Parts: sequence; C-alpha cells; structure tokens
Amino acid sequence: MKEEYRKAIFVVVYSKTGKDIEYLILHRKKHWRGWEFPKGGVDAGESLKKTVSREVKEETGLRALKIRKFKEVGKYKYHKALADRKGFVGQTYSLFSAEVRKGKVKIDKREHSGHRWMNFAKAMKILTWQDQRKCLKIVNNSLE
Repeated sequence: MKEEYRKAIFVVVYSKTGKDIEYLILHRKKHWRGWEFPKGGVDAGESLKKTVSREVKEETGLRALKIRKFKEVGKYKYHKALADRKGFVGQTYSLFSAEVRKGKVKIDKREHSGHRWMNFAKAMKILTWQDQRKCLKIVNNSLE
C-alpha cells in the first residue's frame, strides 16, 4: 500500500516595526505540544495562496497583507496515527511567508494554547521542529 501524505503549507508570519521584524509563534496543543508557525492542510480545489490566507486568519485572527511563496518544500511523518487524518502517514509542505499588521491575535483554541511575538534569535531557540527552524532562516534571510 502506498503511503499517503496530506498536502499542506507552512506560513512564517511576521510584522515589521521600523527596522525590526517580529515573528508570530504559536503554542501547539493538538496532536503534540510545542512551538510552531501557522500551518495547515490544503482543501480540495483550493489554491496554495488561498490556503495561506485562510490558515493565517483561522489560526491568528490576522489578515495576511503580503504573501510570498518560497521554493522550499518538504515532508514529514506524523509521530503517531491521528484520528482526524485517516489515511495519511504525514504531510508535505510548501513554505510561504505572510506579513501582517501587528494586532490582537485570536488563536484557534482547539489547536493552540498561546502565542508570542519574538525576534529571529528567540524564535530560532523556541521552535520545536528543525524543518520549521530551517524555514524561518530562509524567510528571515529574504527580509534582511
């Protein structure tokens, strides 16, 4: 049987304040615990850019003002079988960045238990997964 991967996106969400760039990191509670960027599955018939806008809005309450696609793609396996992901062993992802205006963050309480705005160095230390740290570096380098 062929292993199926769910098609998804990673979104490095950031806000510029003068010369400073701050990244929005979410504290995950659904499926695992730790720090991550907004991410999510692509709905049937949905463009990747539409997925980015939807996921940023659903997971942060903020509107993506400027969306950029990067060449970075990857895949990972889930650490355990997930009831709400029947038939999938993991996810593929495409990397995007989304600039937002820093405002009131409304997290999706089913998936996340908190959030923080932080600079690049702090975000690199706190992110749980290596692939997300790699994605942060790519986006950060493009913004300098």
